[in-house]
Amino acid sequence: MSNAKQRRAPAERPQEILEAALAQFVETGFAGTRLDDVARRAGLSKAAIYLYFEDKTALFKGVVQHAVASNVGRMEAMLADHRGPVAPLLPRILEFMADRIEHSPMAAVAKLVLSESRAFPEIGQFYLKEVIGRGLPLMERLIKRGMEQGEFRKVDAFLTVRSMMSPMLLAILWRTVFEPIGADKLDVQALARHHADLMLHALRPAAGDVA
Repeated sequence: MSNAKQRRAPAERPQEILEAALAQFVETGFAGTRLDDVARRAGLSKAAIYLYFEDKTALFKGVVQHAVASNVGRMEAMLADHRGPVAPLLPRILEFMADRIEHSPMAAVAKLVLSESRAFPEIGQFYLKEVIGRGLPLMERLIKRGMEQGEFRKVDAFLTVRSMMSPMLLAILWRTVFEPIGADKLDVQALARHHADLMLHALRPAAGDVA
């Protein structure tokens, strides 16, 4: 262990541990990750990890919270601060998600959850609650608000939001599964803009609709 690591303030250690854990989980999966490996990667002792995280599952939850759930918080703030028509928010939200897929660990964490949840349901349940369970209802409220304001035609908000999010799930799978084995690179930002345009046209009220 390096002296530099040992001299760092304790407040910095959770961040170091989470970054090391993310790299290790991506490399070896949840089942294949050992806390000894995470500790070695972080330049800390295994005992230091236990000061902050009870076990490997708690550490993985910390990674999800740090790398993915925080993005939901940013979306919540985006919607809370918005006033006026909601239609302009749809492209912003999809482009924000595309940016996170391209420039953050979001896609790698989502792939881990998809691949490991069958064997370790607790991590999938946590992701379902903290990410999907917060993000999708947020978007449903946005669609309903657009209908109430007469911007959108009457649709099933539950199904509409899942249709809207589907290309982002495709992007996660494409970037993490298919591109590494030779698939053409996907421009996720372009996909987000294209899908937002399709959604806005599909949601537009017909000429005779009453708000």
